[in-house]
Amino acid sequence: MERTKAKLSDNLTGTPPQTVNRHLEERLATTKYAARTGSSQVVCENGVPLSTVPDSWKEERTRSLEDNEMSLPSLAAAYTTILRGLGEDPERQGLLKTPWRAATAMQYFTKGYQEKITDVLNDAIFDEDHDEMVIVKDIDMFSMCEHHLVPFIGKVHIGYLPNKRVLGLSKLARIVEIYSRRLQVQERLTKQIAVAITEALKPAGVGVVIEATHMCMVMRGVQKMNSKTVTSTMLGVFREDPKTREEFLTLIKS
Repeated sequence: MERTKAKLSDNLTGTPPQTVNRHLEERLATTKYAARTGSSQVVCENGVPLSTVPDSWKEERTRSLEDNEMSLPSLAAAYTTILRGLGEDPERQGLLKTPWRAATAMQYFTKGYQEKITDVLNDAIFDEDHDEMVIVKDIDMFSMCEHHLVPFIGKVHIGYLPNKRVLGLSKLARIVEIYSRRLQVQERLTKQIAVAITEALKPAGVGVVIEATHMCMVMRGVQKMNSKTVTSTMLGVFREDPKTREEFLTLIKS
């Protein structure tokens, strides 16, 4: 751990806090170029397609509790249409309340749209002279694949190297909950969690690893029951220093 302290000291000595996470700044820089994909041009930022660059952690809610109440009848009607399209009779006893149940469940599955990171973080960031790695692993995660509207389920492992500020441990799980309870792809979810922690704490580095099973691969398509998808995002010293990254990956596997 002395090596980690030395690395942190090297990063912070004479360096303004806003430049510590220069990797993140570079990834989100405004320098643009066109990357050829097939026969079309895709505008990118430093190689990252604009559509994949995560929104700020301070983004506004896109849905409220009032929106839920107003949209519930139309959602239920849509599920009624789906049942008829499947050849079912929405009027039979077993399905009479299914559209309303399904609509309510879908609102819960996507309740992350009702929440903002600032709601849970503002009272849980503490000044603390701690310069060792903080890891919370095996955080249960449930999300919905935006391509097929079926679940993907797994574990999230988060680590960060503090820069005079720490976050209440339960809030890391709350960040996972906010971003996972949306229509997602695993790659974007991983990055959003890492960026939110980076922007909130300005740590020396952040690492996020997600291991998940996707029902769209288990229940349909290739139907591979035991397949898992692993994604990672490394920012700051977690990306720049191989030893810090190795320490993090070793600890989450222990």
